[in-house]
Amino acid sequence: MTIFIENRSMVTPGEIIAEGNYNVGQNVYRKDKRIISQVIGLVSIKDDYINVVSLKGKYIPRVGDTVIGKVTDVSLNTWTVDIASPYPGILRPATSLDRRFDPVKDHTRKFFDIGDVISAKVFSFDRTRDPVLTLRDNNRSGSTTFLGKLIGGRVIEISPSKIPRLIGRRGSMISTIKQYTNCRMIVGQNGRVWFKGNSFEEEYLVLQAIEKIDREAHTTGLTDRVKEFLEDARKKMGKPTAKGEQPKK
Repeated sequence: MTIFIENRSMVTPGEIIAEGNYNVGQNVYRKDKRIISQVIGLVSIKDDYINVVSLKGKYIPRVGDTVIGKVTDVSLNTWTVDIASPYPGILRPATSLDRRFDPVKDHTRKFFDIGDVISAKVFSFDRTRDPVLTLRDNNRSGSTTFLGKLIGGRVIEISPSKIPRLIGRRGSMISTIKQYTNCRMIVGQNGRVWFKGNSFEEEYLVLQAIEKIDREAHTTGLTDRVKEFLEDARKKMGKPTAKGEQPKK
């Protein structure tokens, strides 16, 4: 049995990954004794099984991106974070804590545990190694995005390709949603959006607005339609339609 493509390498449709009596997994097929990829993706070889993780619609990290992730594993000196990507994020004390970490005295679970949701930035990534995350924002452009553990709130996931539409030109769309819902929002380039409001109704309004944008991202005039939707929803709730404005009777 022979492996032609290394584990976690990128392949394209028709590319021969291996030859021999390997077990065929997802997105691959067997032709004679050869194992061939069906999609563009990353090779996954475990034991005698060969799979290809499709990259279609998946988030590929870029240095400087803000991502919303969930801690999935904790070791003595790292946290593994699901960032909705074929590549798991790696968070280390050196890039996340404001003080010196002593592995003898400190335990990583004291800071972040499995299931915790965090907002982080991609610190480094080159496809040969998993992306390293950071909670320190070295962006000097005046960004005020919170980085760290996110307490409460909700997370919704949409296609990463629709995130620019959600943000809008010069932040117009996301500003409109915040204005009409009074919710805190953090948008990750990995397609995840965290939001937290003062009431269930406000959070549900955000959810509905994001789902509308997700459905109608390909259309024109979307910002105006979202604004109209939010205004109508607030009128039905008996709340001001905009800051300082009372609902019309």
